[in-house]
Amino acid sequence: QVQLVESGGGSVQAGGSLRLSCAASGRTIGIFQMAWFRQAPGKEREFVGSITWSVGSTYYADSVKGRFTISRDNAKNTVYLQMNSLKPEDTAVYYCTAGGYGRRYDQTGRAYDYWGQGTQVTVSS
Repeated sequence: QVQLVESGGGSVQAGGSLRLSCAASGRTIGIFQMAWFRQAPGKEREFVGSITWSVGSTYYADSVKGRFTISRDNAKNTVYLQMNSLKPEDTAVYYCTAGGYGRRYDQTGRAYDYWGQGTQVTVSS
């Protein structure tokens, strides 16, 4: 089992920045990839970006590319989502997720095993 706890959400004006953290605990040795998803009210869950745990390879949704950066600190078992140039359309609950080896990961989120409780990000215009 892996437990994920997000933090760092809040309210910010458009153009501002926030950094989200996701602390993993438990059987983290089995993690291959972690990702961030978000869900706005009345909308479906949306892929934001992902990072492989050991190598640190990243992949981003087109909607955040160039504005958001995912990084990880293996010593702290923590993944970060640095969000710059925030827009009102970035308002959502942001979720951290983790998955093991041998999966075919896509942007649906179905391949991931563990999810955090989510943290609210609100961007005002």
